[in-house]
Amino acid sequence: MKKILHKSDTRGHANHGWLEAKHSFSFASYYNPERMNFGALRVLNDDIVQPKMGFGTHPHQNMEIITIPLKGALSHKDSMGNKRTIEDNEIQVMSAGTGVTHSEFNDSKKEEVSLLQLWIIPQEMNIKPNYEQRQFSEEGKMNQIQTVVAPKDKLEGEALPISQQAYIYRIDLSSNNSISLKLKEENNGFYIFNVDGTLSIAEETIEKRDAIGIYDTDGIEIKANEDSELIIIEVPMI
Repeated sequence: MKKILHKSDTRGHANHGWLEAKHSFSFASYYNPERMNFGALRVLNDDIVQPKMGFGTHPHQNMEIITIPLKGALSHKDSMGNKRTIEDNEIQVMSAGTGVTHSEFNDSKKEEVSLLQLWIIPQEMNIKPNYEQRQFSEEGKMNQIQTVVAPKDKLEGEALPISQQAYIYRIDLSSNNSISLKLKEENNGFYIFNVDGTLSIAEETIEKRDAIGIYDTDGIEIKANEDSELIIIEVPMI
């Protein structure tokens, strides 16, 4: 087993007034040659968007973009004709493919929006752009793995499709509970991002907003030292 620990306070940080962003990997003005990616996981941004503010229309190409709201609602509009609001317990997947433009906005007059945005390098380039959005049950992630994203050719349950042999799981793990997870693909690795709480993984203590990448193993065991909320990303170690 190999592992890499990313403590919360080692992430890149940018405060633009309307947006406060923490970057697990090099992004925009934050550059760290040792933090470029974890396998096919290229970006994991932890963003807070102020009321009545947002991301103006901008382009993307050849990237699988996954948005996970943690608190509040975000309005989305894109060049494919989608105009939706993403709320708590919803996941949005956008396969940029040959190219797409989009914008996101916090319509609330008072409440901040907290969200995670992940970029995964696709398996296929220049595919037709695609947009999917789905609400997932709160109960479905209580002390059990909830698969929210999966390869488009290996979909399971209600998982949203992406063009990569990658999976995203959510779980709320109660204090003193443990869970084991096996890799779906031999060449994959796990990147575990702890949204809240405290965990024990691979002899490491993982606190709020810490992350750990684990690879060269066939599985992991996670124990909650207190009630915890986590996102697990399984990606090819390209």
